Amino acid sequence: MQSENRIFDDLVKFVNGAAGTIAGVSREAESGARTRAREWIGGLDFVSRDEFEAVKAMAAAARDEAEVLKARLDAIEARTRTDA
Repeated sequence: MQSENRIFDDLVKFVNGAAGTIAGVSREAESGARTRAREWIGGLDFVSRDEFEAVKAMAAAARDEAEVLKARLDAIEARTRTDA
């Protein structure tokens, strides 16, 4: 009976060790994949969220200014038509 328990104890230790090793390899592979993905994406011409938001705000401001200028131009054209 004692020898059977020892065999099971050894088997349990082996399985636990293998599970720990597999978990470690899995974490290492995931970390490596993340690193490679970041390097690959970093090499592309993506912009950061902050840069995108800044350009978006600039475009909105330019659109607003264009609308104001168009209204002024329409008013000037309307005055020149009535003067002529």
